[in-house]
Amino acid sequence: MRVTATPMDGLLLIEPDRFADSRGLFLESFQRERYRAAGIADDFVQDNYSRSVKYALRGLHFQVRRPQAQLVTVMRGRIFDVTVDLRSGSPSFGRWLGTELSESGPHQLYMAPGFAHGFCVLSDGADLHYKVSRFYDPHDEGGLSWSDPDIAVEWPVSAPLISAHDAGLPHLRELTPSQLPHLGQRR
Repeated sequence: MRVTATPMDGLLLIEPDRFADSRGLFLESFQRERYRAAGIADDFVQDNYSRSVKYALRGLHFQVRRPQAQLVTVMRGRIFDVTVDLRSGSPSFGRWLGTELSESGPHQLYMAPGFAHGFCVLSDGADLHYKVSRFYDPHDEGGLSWSDPDIAVEWPVSAPLISAHDAGLPHLRELTPSQLPHLGQRR
C-alpha cells in the first residue's frame, strides 16, 4: 500500500496493493492495522455506497455537530474528488484540494473530520464506497455550494448534473460558526 500526503494536513491519497491476472483483480480496501500504521486510527462505524452517472456532481457535504472522518474508495470509474477545509483555525481553512481518483489508482482518499466533500464523475459512471467514523444523521447535514466563487473550485465540467438539494447549498461566507463542523466534540 502506498500512502501519499497532500498539501493539506488531514488528507491522504492511498493506493492499495493490487493483485491482477487474467481472471480479474484482488485488493484489500481496508485493513485496520495497516491503515493505523499509516496514521488512520479512526474507528469506522458505517459503510456507504453510491453510484453516479457521467457528469453527476455530488457535494459539497459535511456533518456539523458530529463531523466524520471518511475513507472514500473508487470501486469503478473515474472521478474528480474535492475537499474543502472547514476546520476552524486551520491554516488552510476555506481552501480546496481536488484530485482525480479512479479504479486504476490512486483510488482512495482519507479525510479527517472537518472537511466538506464532493466529487464529479468523469467516466461513463462511477461506484464509490465510503467508510465513515460517525453514523450519518440527516438532521446534522451541512453543505457548501459547488460553485462558491470565494472557494473557486476548478471543476473539470462546466454543466454538471446537480440535485435540487445541492443546487441550493449556501456559500461559505453565508455560514455562521455554528453551521461549520464542531471539532471540539469527539464523543
